[in-house]
Amino acid sequence: MELIVNLINVLCSLYVWVIVIRAIISWFSPDPYNPLYRALISITEPILEPFRRVLPSFGGLDLSPIVVILIIEYIIKGIVLPFIASI
Repeated sequence: MELIVNLINVLCSLYVWVIVIRAIISWFSPDPYNPLYRALISITEPILEPFRRVLPSFGGLDLSPIVVILIIEYIIKGIVLPFIASI
């Protein structure tokens, strides 16, 4: 059971980094045909897009990565880590 909880912790942390990398790359007008950028989009868009539809627009500022990262951090710190500590 501890292995599964640790795996969830690592996967959530990696996903946060993927979102951060995508956000940073988006500031520099990336080539939409770049395979690395397309991979980042295909990994993150299924999670970010529903939040993007719900959140209001703030003058071109996309807040969906921030909201998703906060939710993932809540999952890690509020659910996963206390579960690991109780084992």
